[in-house]
Amino acid sequence: MHDHDLGLSHDLHIAALRRRRALQWLAALGGSALAGCGGGGDDTSSTSSTDASTTTTTSTTGTTSTSSCAVVPEETAGPYPGDGSNNNINALVLSGIVRSDIRESFAGATGVAAGVPLTLQLRLVNTNGSCAALSGYAIYLWHCDREGRYSLYSSGVTGENYLRGVQSTDAAGQVVFSTIFPGCYDGRMPHMHFEIYRSANSATSFSNKLRTSQIAFPTDACSTVYASSGYGNSAANLARMSFASDNVFSDGVSLQTATVTGSVAAGYVAELQVGMAG
Repeated sequence: MHDHDLGLSHDLHIAALRRRRALQWLAALGGSALAGCGGGGDDTSSTSSTDASTTTTTSTTGTTSTSSCAVVPEETAGPYPGDGSNNNINALVLSGIVRSDIRESFAGATGVAAGVPLTLQLRLVNTNGSCAALSGYAIYLWHCDREGRYSLYSSGVTGENYLRGVQSTDAAGQVVFSTIFPGCYDGRMPHMHFEIYRSANSATSFSNKLRTSQIAFPTDACSTVYASSGYGNSAANLARMSFASDNVFSDGVSLQTATVTGSVAAGYVAELQVGMAG
């Protein structure tokens, strides 16, 4: 995967202002805000590599069923992870980060992310064990709001921490997050970020993570959502992008594209199987 600078420098001149605005809340984190804006600079700071896929096929007597799984590609966490790796901003140490509904801020912050409701279901499976469920692991999820901003970092939301949360996988290897459909900012296809940890207890710092990746969304679903109100320039930004031109997804996105069902009125459900060597 490739990591190009998509334009963070234009926001550096307002760093001091944002630090002062968020100083009281960020004191609890022991760090300062990165001078960055949500759009246009998502994936600039981390290197990434793609592991060889592992495919396992199983069948049962009588009714034949085939299942396969492959290791999800390793991706950059980008400049807005909030996991302690960037400017000491670490939402993972805050009380309340382990939660299913990530639309509201927590730990003293009060903002709420508006947008089309989305239920995200991730299933973690063992590529070395016949695609068996991996239970007891933890997944940290974060993504931009409908305006393309990242809490903790972007102008206007440096004092918020919404759209970030940790969940432990259940006996079926599954986690469920209640969130919103992410916006599309200039330079990237719509996406979400996640990190995998061995347990919720170890999900306190980037140094403990086992894997980092991203989730992509079908273009038709994105287009439908962005035609609704509140998503600003998302439709225009999406029209200028494609998976082929995206600096993260251009070398293949099949293992990262969620299956999406639903509607703007009823909300959406996105599902993705995530493989890793257990």
